[in-house]
Amino acid sequence: MKSSNSRSSRVAKNPFVHELKFTMREKIQIGLMSVTVFPLRLLLVSFLMLLAWPFAFTASLGRSEYAVEPQSWWRRFIDVSLRVIMRAMWFCGGFHWIKVKGQQAKPSEAPILTVAPHSSYFDAIPVTMTMCSIVAKLESRSIPVWGTLISYIRPVFVFRSDQHSRRKTVEEIKRRARSEGEWPQIVIFPEGTCTNRSGLILFKAGAFIPGLPVQPVVLRYPNKLGKAIQTYLTLCEKSLHPKPKNWLYNPWWQQLQDTVTWTWQGPGAFKILWLTLCQLHNPMEIEYLPIYKPSAEERENSALFANNVRKLMAKALELPLTDLSFDDRDISLSHGPLQIYDYSSLLEFNQLVCRLGLKSGATYKPMEEKVRKARKLQGVRLGLEDFAQFLNLPVTDTLTQVHSLFDKGGDGLIDIRHYIIALSTVYRPSKSMETLKLAFELYENDESGEVLEEDLASIFEIMLGVEEVELSGFFLSLNGPDVGRITFDELHNFIEQHPYFVQHYLDFKNHPRKFCVGRPKDSNGQNHNKDV
Repeated sequence: MKSSNSRSSRVAKNPFVHELKFTMREKIQIGLMSVTVFPLRLLLVSFLMLLAWPFAFTASLGRSEYAVEPQSWWRRFIDVSLRVIMRAMWFCGGFHWIKVKGQQAKPSEAPILTVAPHSSYFDAIPVTMTMCSIVAKLESRSIPVWGTLISYIRPVFVFRSDQHSRRKTVEEIKRRARSEGEWPQIVIFPEGTCTNRSGLILFKAGAFIPGLPVQPVVLRYPNKLGKAIQTYLTLCEKSLHPKPKNWLYNPWWQQLQDTVTWTWQGPGAFKILWLTLCQLHNPMEIEYLPIYKPSAEERENSALFANNVRKLMAKALELPLTDLSFDDRDISLSHGPLQIYDYSSLLEFNQLVCRLGLKSGATYKPMEEKVRKARKLQGVRLGLEDFAQFLNLPVTDTLTQVHSLFDKGGDGLIDIRHYIIALSTVYRPSKSMETLKLAFELYENDESGEVLEEDLASIFEIMLGVEEVELSGFFLSLNGPDVGRITFDELHNFIEQHPYFVQHYLDFKNHPRKFCVGRPKDSNGQNHNKDV
């Protein structure tokens, strides 16, 4: 499958992965803090959260969801009390001094605050300091104690799996943003999910659809030790001096590592809480950037508005832009024996099919009919008009882009089976064996159930996101005559017996083995090294 854009084929660091590795010294420090400081902090944080609950519950009684009540004296008292209690709670959690740069704009000047990068539940700190509204998952309202505190700040709730709810959420954001300061400011994390702060992923358009001025707010969790080490190593490399033996010295009072990041692959919520409370001090910086007023073109094009604000915030953070989105996380985190190797073209394909609404179903059943239709075509290649008819969609620019991804020969014709395999791959990226079985159903001989070597190469090219797959070495590794064909059961059994099947038995363009000296032996003790 081709890639029609210029995005990098391999993301330098996956923004949805966070790994922590501690030295022995750090482990000892964590152990000591776990039996001394951690229990006391956890007790104080829990007490202050429980103390805040009756204030929030009382202020939320009888309140309308569609109008803002006058700020009476007792509501102002509750608001101030909650700010004090929540700040004391963060202080007890180790966030002693929170550095604030810039000045928060008034709601009438910038009704929406766009905050990034979103990397932790500790990002709630600026929300509790300002008591602004937020856009939150509907499920968060049912969280004991914390759900009441969330409800107090009058959030805009969204139910992610309901397309109608998303539309209503955007309409509610518009209504509040255009109230000329009557409603509190809305804090929106436009990334839509938590990352590891290695770069800014694509922004969702919700904060920018109203076309009103926004104030970008950037968050930092500076690790002074890490910065000092990096600067020192850079100086060593420039001066060509060897690194001293004690270059990893870690003073006890310094922060150990990034323990606040909570993303899709890495430490869980409680482990993050435990490790963070075991830090003596957790530094944090909040910077309010100047208000961004959209141009006439940006007011008409929310995607352009969002991207320009993203560039501005990335510059302030000194972070790269990463062309991944919330919808791409499962693809970039695929796992299993046939996990995606290079997901650039599949990410582009995924964005296009999402734009066409072809992944909106909650189940896999909508694809079953397409699989049956593709099976009947027996490899007949389709032009753009026939492709549109196959999908029951009109010919659009987006559909044309999807069609062009599979036009290998450049003759305007595609094999619809390639599209089906790619759709299955992005629909369930971590269930590669199920996609492989589906691919065999599309290609296999009706009598023998076998798939030819060249067809299997095409299947792997799409599933792995690679080019020029060569299977001659793999077929030589099989115990039997080299007939250039294989059944699903034979391939499935072989993959189960060889967990590193892709690394050891496949050859393709830019395969990592091409940059290695040797190659592991197979289970028979034979070495299948090839000259490359």
